[in-house]
Amino acid sequence: MAETGYHAVGKRKSAIARVWLRPGQGNITINKISMDRYIPRETAKMVIRQPLDLTETGDQFDVYVNVRGGGISGQAGAIKHGISKALIEFNPDFRDKLKKAGFITRDARIKERKKYGQRSARARFQYSKR
Repeated sequence: MAETGYHAVGKRKSAIARVWLRPGQGNITINKISMDRYIPRETAKMVIRQPLDLTETGDQFDVYVNVRGGGISGQAGAIKHGISKALIEFNPDFRDKLKKAGFITRDARIKERKKYGQRSARARFQYSKR
């Protein structure tokens, strides 16, 4: 049975992206909407395209993404992570190049929880001696 596509999951902050790579002309579809309509920021679009540009596979695959949670920046990072993992599934030789660029590593920075007895995660209530 021939495999027609490659699937991976990428994460960043609270965003989770499920990514499918299928042979095509280089179209990127996010939540059934074209990337140009879904993401307004050029920097976020550039972040999403980085793994495809680095491996020079931008025009070989159509990218289909289902992403939930987080904001535009977190979703863009999650999509980049997912595309990188799917490209490694396509060609394991890309791993060294993507690893050196830092695209495989999961960015684990998330919001710190609020603690009881405090105003926020680290800020305390104001203290007055008298």
